[in-house]
Amino acid sequence: MMYNTTKALEILEQTPKTLNSFLGNLSDEWIHNNEGENTWSPYDIVGHLIHGEKTDWVPRLKIILSNSKNKTFAPFDRFAQFEASKDKTITQLLNEFATLRHKNLTIVKQLNLSKVQLQLKGTHPEFGEVNLSQLISTWVTHDLGHIAQISRVMAKQYKTEVGPWTAYISILN
Repeated sequence: MMYNTTKALEILEQTPKTLNSFLGNLSDEWIHNNEGENTWSPYDIVGHLIHGEKTDWVPRLKIILSNSKNKTFAPFDRFAQFEASKDKTITQLLNEFATLRHKNLTIVKQLNLSKVQLQLKGTHPEFGEVNLSQLISTWVTHDLGHIAQISRVMAKQYKTEVGPWTAYISILN
C-alpha cells in the first residue's frame, strides 16, 4: 500500500481505543507480566507509546517542516517509560496516551500536509536522511508492531498452559 495520510490517520486514531479496549479492564498479572528478563510488559509498552507521543513523532514532524537549517532529530530514549510511568495505573497511562494522541493528530490534521511537504526531509541520528511520509508511515507501523507485541506477551503467559496445542499456536513459537 502506498503512503496516504488519510489511511495513516485511520490507524493512528484507533490505537488508543484499541489499547483501552484490550487492556483497560484486565488484572495486574496481564498488564505487568512480560516474556522474561529484558522484555517489556503491556504496561511498559503503553508507557513507551506515551514517550513517543511527547518526544518523537510530532516533534520530529515539526523539525522537518521548520525553516531551520539543522533538521537533525534528537535521539529517542527507548527506555524513558520506566521512570516516567512509575506509580501510575494502567488506566492513567491509557488516558494520558489517548489525550496526547488526540492532541498530536489534531496538529497533523490542521497542517493539511501537501505532497511536497511529505517529501521534505529531516536527519535521523542513525539512519540519516528521512522524509515526512516515512516518519508518519513509521508512526503507523510502530503502533501496529507494539499492538502485536502486547498480544504476543499476553499469549505467552499461557504458553505452557495450552499443552500440546503450542504446536498450532504460532504466536507462542
